[in-house]
Amino acid sequence: ADIIMQLDDVVSSTITGPRVEEAMGRSLRWLDRCMSAHSRPDEQSLFPIIQGGLDQNLREQSVKEIVKRNCPGYAIGGLSGGEDKDQFWRMVTLSTDYLPNDKPRYLMGVGFAIDLVICSALGCDMFDCVFPTRTARFGCALVDNGQLNLNKQIYEKDHRLIDDKCICSVCQSGYTRSYLNTIVNKETTACHLLTIHNVAYQMRLMSRIRQAIIEERFPEFIKEFVSNYYQDKDIPQWIINSLKSVNIQL
Repeated sequence: ADIIMQLDDVVSSTITGPRVEEAMGRSLRWLDRCMSAHSRPDEQSLFPIIQGGLDQNLREQSVKEIVKRNCPGYAIGGLSGGEDKDQFWRMVTLSTDYLPNDKPRYLMGVGFAIDLVICSALGCDMFDCVFPTRTARFGCALVDNGQLNLNKQIYEKDHRLIDDKCICSVCQSGYTRSYLNTIVNKETTACHLLTIHNVAYQMRLMSRIRQAIIEERFPEFIKEFVSNYYQDKDIPQWIINSLKSVNIQL
């Protein structure tokens, strides 16, 4: 692997109290042991993992100590485990505020499209999550305004592609919503096809984010994406607050 992660002590993001501090301290000690044992630092990047739960002081202590190790990249852990979204984005921002700008920041366990967009704005570069494959197994396809639950009867006679803008092999091969509706929960082929589409969607979304940043139109991209994602629904306050913190007004 080009990148490996340190061994860390993981606790639920909703836990508070001494156990969080214990896990943070242990993860730092394990990081030092991992760095000492790492035999290929010139060929393989070892990323440390920031911990500290939702405790601002502990997370700040964790990230400051980790930055002292001068690692090739940094992971933000201990989040996306059921905590309130307002707490989530504030801990992400606290972490990225202390990380160097010239090294990758990897936010662990985040995969919802809206979270990818918002957390990219908050300074994260890399993500991982089971969401696109797990939701495929439940018959759901990812699109820009959320997801299509292809189990629903409304798709029985919907002969459109999942997404006519998608360049994945599933959409390009002409598989329709109606066809997928007939095999979802009946044939494993549906899981395979939706997994291909969902992973391709996530990759294309990140490519669009990257291109918008390069072309210096990222704020406009975010506004358009959020507007399309929620359409006639109210935009959650945590999204408004998080984007306002990086000078993007919806």
